Amino acid sequence: QVQLQESGPGLVKPSQTLSLTCTVSGGSITTNYYYWSWIRQPPGKGLEWIGYIAYSGGTYYNPSLKSPTSISRDTSKNQFTLQLSSVIPEDTAVYYCARERYGDSWYLDYWGHGTQVTVSS
Repeated sequence: QVQLQESGPGLVKPSQTLSLTCTVSGGSITTNYYYWSWIRQPPGKGLEWIGYIAYSGGTYYNPSLKSPTSISRDTSKNQFTLQLSSVIPEDTAVYYCARERYGDSWYLDYWGHGTQVTVSS
């Protein structure tokens, strides 16, 4: 059973960098053909896919995001990390990490519980 757990600060000031880490257990983030994603849900809105880091280490991001985005990984700890730079209040959301894979289409099969991040001075 794959489990994912998000961790990071709950409050970030505008213009600062938001950093969240997802710790994965029950499976390796380097296993072929799995992609490790970040998704968020702003208050009162739907889910927004942020990006992923692939089993190979390659990354892909949602081009519509306003804040510069980076996803990296530490394979020795089986963790991957999201960084959003120069955050704005609109980055306030519940942030989820998840495992993504491709079958007939892309889908997310394991999720973390989510962590609330508020951008406010």
